[in-house]
Amino acid sequence: MTTDAAVAVRGLQVQRGRTRVFDGVDLDIPRGQVIGLLGPSGCGKTTLMRAIVGVQKTAGGTVTVLGEPAGAASLRHRVAYGTQGAAVYTDLSVRENLHYFAGVLGAPRGDVERVLNRVGLRAEANRVVRDLSGGQVNRVSLGIALLGTPELIVLDEPTVGLDPVLRAELWGLFRSIAEAGTTMLVSSHVMDEALRCDRLLLMREGRIIADTTPADLLASTGKADAEQAFLVMIERQGAASASPPPDRAETRRSRREGTR
Repeated sequence: MTTDAAVAVRGLQVQRGRTRVFDGVDLDIPRGQVIGLLGPSGCGKTTLMRAIVGVQKTAGGTVTVLGEPAGAASLRHRVAYGTQGAAVYTDLSVRENLHYFAGVLGAPRGDVERVLNRVGLRAEANRVVRDLSGGQVNRVSLGIALLGTPELIVLDEPTVGLDPVLRAELWGLFRSIAEAGTTMLVSSHVMDEALRCDRLLLMREGRIIADTTPADLLASTGKADAEQAFLVMIERQGAASASPPPDRAETRRSRREGTR
């Protein structure tokens, strides 16, 4: 694991029944950046995130997080995980939710007020969560993830179902959190969100098909938008898979020439 990596995955294998979800995934996630994990639904994003936070059963390989094995007790207060959908109590107020989870996490006194300001929910602090908009509920979930002092925040599709304006607001919040030193790993299947990240991990069918930056992705594919660029990457992967390795092709050619 390199010194600037928050997460290092080596040879990760995950088996679900008779299906091999991952068969040797390798990747590094740098510290203090917004990392986008993007790909279509069902490609393995949630499984990878679960492996990083240590709640996914694996069949092989290693996952190292902040210098420790994924799921280690020492990471409890250093890694925050936001699952798909808001994991909040809808019959409690915003402040009551934050106080409850602060107690569970052992966050310091006064952290609730800090987080309310951080996610812009001071005016809604006493409102019951079920009365909030979708974007505000997502901010409550993010606030819970910010309790304490997490060094890595893993968010599984936090902007799903939100309109473009709300999505832009949340991504701006992710950016400000990363600029304060926290590593943000955010998954999405909305490809235009790729351009809001520092670095991109593009997934398809349980494989990382690109580990790049937004600028390099567009430059290498010659496309102006991330969705078209992603399609080009898929086409290239398909062509590479269809072609035999050069050494094997050379061997076959040599054998044919030898029989003439």
